Amino acid sequence: MPEAKETVLEIDLGALAHNYRYLRAKIDEGVKFLSVVKAFAYGNDSVIIARKLEELGTDYFAVAYVEEGIHLRKNGITKPILVLHPQFTHFEDIIEHCLEPNLYSEKILRSFVETAEAKNQKNYPVHIKLNTGLNRLGFDHPEIGTIKEIISSTSSLKIASVFSHLAASEDWKERDFTVGQIDLFRKMTWELIADLDYEPILHICNTSGVINYPKSAFSMVRSGIGLYGYGNDKNIDPELRPVSTLKTIISQIRSLDKGDTVGYNRAFKVEKPTRIATLPLGHADGINRIYGKGKAGVIINGKYAPIAGNVCMDIIMVDVTGISCEEGDEVIVFGGPQHPVKFAEAGGTISYELITGIQRRVTRLVIPE
Repeated sequence: MPEAKETVLEIDLGALAHNYRYLRAKIDEGVKFLSVVKAFAYGNDSVIIARKLEELGTDYFAVAYVEEGIHLRKNGITKPILVLHPQFTHFEDIIEHCLEPNLYSEKILRSFVETAEAKNQKNYPVHIKLNTGLNRLGFDHPEIGTIKEIISSTSSLKIASVFSHLAASEDWKERDFTVGQIDLFRKMTWELIADLDYEPILHICNTSGVINYPKSAFSMVRSGIGLYGYGNDKNIDPELRPVSTLKTIISQIRSLDKGDTVGYNRAFKVEKPTRIATLPLGHADGINRIYGKGKAGVIINGKYAPIAGNVCMDIIMVDVTGISCEEGDEVIVFGGPQHPVKFAEAGGTISYELITGIQRRVTRLVIPE
């Protein structure tokens, strides 16, 4: 990997390819694979990631919001794109850009039918989400009849897929609950599609579902966090490779004596002769205040340097006492020798929050496969 000259997020496409192939190998041949690229591809770069996944052979993409799907379309992504949380105001944009909405309630289903009919659509692909226990979005079991009534009354829509979302597929202590979700999904989908003259795609497995419940893959699986190198399991994480590595440099080093303090609110009080390095990134870049006051640290020339005092908006100070380093030296925040899960846990959070929080002002550097 090249040595950093500024704050940079390295995006390793070789790691992405490895993770995709690892997860794809868990499912039977013929089962489709949906790649989740919402939230700027989990904090990376959605276009770069989607282009590589198209090359690798993914069958579908998913984003959270319509704007994310439009961005992919404008940058040449051609595979089907499921919009997981569409808003009423964007229905015409969905059709214009050939996006496929998740219709999760009677109100949104009827509203999209109205838009599709007004636009003279025939068999426009939509996705129906069923609530099997996560209790966020989705139709409940007693509403199956309503879905059937609406779908059968219009030629404007065609159900591309029926899906649900597992609540705790990574937690073996919740196995009974997860199996119950899968069984309920099977029952609800059977009732929903029994009278159709075609067979929609069915999917419920997320990353941990693929790993722990591969026999419940149905006809498609979805993976988000797994593609980016995280298995939600200490036994699986070593099999995957984190796609992103956050690096920066040392801007300045100063020597301090006992009684000196560092940063806002004088949060770090020097007890002995100490060397402090200042780094050009902060909570405006996604490294939040939760990591300050020694909770987390960085790697400099192979040595661990704890964060000194509070994380500032654009600056972090670290204690480099006893570390051989100079101004301009590379600093690894997470990735490489410091797994992002470990860094996130030091701040009391999870890898999802850490990696999706890296702001766009941080330069992205693509490492080809």
